[in-house]
Formats: sequence, C-alpha cells, structure tokens
Amino acid sequence: MRTVAVVGASLAGLSAARSLRKQGYDGRLVVIGDEPHRPYDRPPLSKEFLAGGIGEADLALETDDEDLQAEWLLGSRATGLDRTERAIRLADGREVRVDGIVIATGAAARRLPGTDGLAGVHVLRTLDDARGLRDQLARGGRLVVIGGGFIGAEVASTAHTLGLDVTVIEAAPTPLAGPLGEAMGGIVSALHADHGVRLLCGVGVKGLSGERRVDAVLLEDGRSVPADSVVVGVGARPCVEWLEGSGVALDNGVKCGADGRTSLAGVVAVGDCASWYDPRAGVHRRVEHWTGARERPDAAVAALLSWGAVEPGVPRPPYFWSDQYGVKIQFAGHATGADSVTVEEGATDDRNFLAVYRRAGHPVAVLAMNQPRVFTRWRKQLTVTTS
Repeated sequence: MRTVAVVGASLAGLSAARSLRKQGYDGRLVVIGDEPHRPYDRPPLSKEFLAGGIGEADLALETDDEDLQAEWLLGSRATGLDRTERAIRLADGREVRVDGIVIATGAAARRLPGTDGLAGVHVLRTLDDARGLRDQLARGGRLVVIGGGFIGAEVASTAHTLGLDVTVIEAAPTPLAGPLGEAMGGIVSALHADHGVRLLCGVGVKGLSGERRVDAVLLEDGRSVPADSVVVGVGARPCVEWLEGSGVALDNGVKCGADGRTSLAGVVAVGDCASWYDPRAGVHRRVEHWTGARERPDAAVAALLSWGAVEPGVPRPPYFWSDQYGVKIQFAGHATGADSVTVEEGATDDRNFLAVYRRAGHPVAVLAMNQPRVFTRWRKQLTVTTS
C-alpha cells in the first residue's frame, strides 16, 4: 500500500496510526480529523477537566517527541467515500486518494430535538463541549442532567463537587440497567442519593422551557424541574453518514468482522463507530470505551496490511471505568445474558465490593467499586475463561 488514510483523529485513530508504523508500514500516512485539535483524551472531560483540576495541555495524547511522519488534515470533515476511485471526499472539496482506509470517525452526542439555540443547554463529547460546560458550571446554580448513564453521572458528580444544586433525570426505572443489570445498576446509581443529588427515575422528558435561555425541564408526568443549565446525556450515535452508498456495510455503526475488516476490501474500522463481531456471543457489538479504542486498532491494522491473511483472534472482553463521588467503578465483560450475579468481596452498602456475573456457572463479567486490586485479578481471569 502506497497511501493509507486514517479517518478520525481521536484515540482510536491515533492508535491506528501508531500501529501502522509499529507494524512496519512506511508509506504515505494521512490522518483526517473533523475537529481542529490534535488528539486528546476524552475521559477527563467529564471529571478533572470539567472541575478545573487539569488544563488542555494535560489532555494531549501525543508525546512531545512523537513523530509518526503523517500528514494531518485537521478541521477537515469526511463527507463521502468513492470506492471505485478509492477516494475520500472532504467537506472543503478536496479528495484524498488512498489504497487502504482505517475508519475511526467515532460517535456524536445525541441532542434533544428543538433545543438548538437555547442557551444553557449542553452535551459533552468534545473539547469544545467541555470548554463551554466548564464555563457554565463555574457560574453555579441549578443543574439538571438528562440521562443517568455514566457520562451523566460523572457530570453530576463533578457539578456536585463544585457546589451546584444537581438533579438527574432518567427515563428508565433503573439507571445503568443496560450495561450493569438492574440490581447492580441500582446499587451504583445510589451514589447520587448518598451525596444529596436528586435522582428522578422512570419518567421521560417532554421538553425544555425558556425563551432564549433554559429555565426548566418539563417532565412527561407534568412536573417541572427548575434549571439554570442542562446537560443532555442520552447516548451517542456512530458517525457513519459519510459512508452511505460507499459499499461499506452499516448496521448501528460500521459492520465489521472480529478483526475490524469491513465489507469493502482494504477498509477496516475501529473505535466508537465500529460494530465488531463478537465470536463469544455470535453478535456484532459497538464497544464505546477507551480501552477498546486503544487495543483493537492493532488487530485491525494487522488485517489491513495483510489483506485479511492474518487469522483474527478473539478480542479481549470490553473494559471501562468511571469515577463518581470519589468512588472508582470498574467493569469488564458483558452483563447481558448473565443468569446470576454474586458479591464476592466487600459489601454493597459500603459501596466497596466486587461482583461477578455468570452464565451457566461461567464468569462473563465483573464489576467493582473501590476494589481495584481484586478487580485486576478477576479481569485477567475473565480474559482467559472467555477466550
């Protein structure tokens, strides 16, 4: 391959570019990113950066002496892929002709319809989002977080630490039931009540009120929650619209094999936009976690450079962590399909425990709160038993 383009300049894209060079690719390397920023770390955006504990320089993912000998096209959004010409079209009219492509365009935060232009309403996905929200939280007041997932919970935790009056609204009866199951989702989300943050569950949001600036969140049961600012944390959608009509199969992201290969030869996908095949479960999954964006590009690049000749391995079980109210939450594996969950260490009431999820007696996932050492051992065991 004479030219390889990595479309997406966040962690997954940077990891793919590094892997290309590490695996011996010495041709032309083009990295395309729709944001104007160099690659930066996203997890601190909802925590240390939002609280003002670290600055933008601390988010950098590249080292000072790192040089991938790449052409960086930043602030350049990909708008299309011509499979016949092997060309990537950019929003500014340029085209980049390539031999191989790594798709790493990530995901975008979902927004509430009808809230564009209403001041005080935020999402949190990018550095620019975090800048605006950090300035907003510095003013204090009443914050309403719509969505009780991990991003929403981390924002609520940070805002509480900054002294804001915080309410979290979750449409489902139990926050985090999707990734953790109902029992453990309820235990983890109880951190809000532990710290005096209001949590309203089982009620949807009808809309927001306010002429130029939000002043309340209107609930479907008729209640109104006053708000000086609102954070919408209702998930993310994969950024794959630019691939429509390209021949790359799409299904809740880019549909891939167990090594990141797509339906189009010479094209692989990694990161939040990629729906990899999970040979353990026999289904495709999008893994929207830092560790997956860091680890999986190695396998995808190997498949790309070998034109699929390398036998795909079994990806490690997904792993993620979250820091809320001073508690470290860690999770590995998939809770879906587990038929039991048992506490193996500590006590749930203390928010200091480790729980193991099993299916037919076999461990399939592990959750820990403030149990990092025990969790590390179980995570290694989980990797062995599910490979």
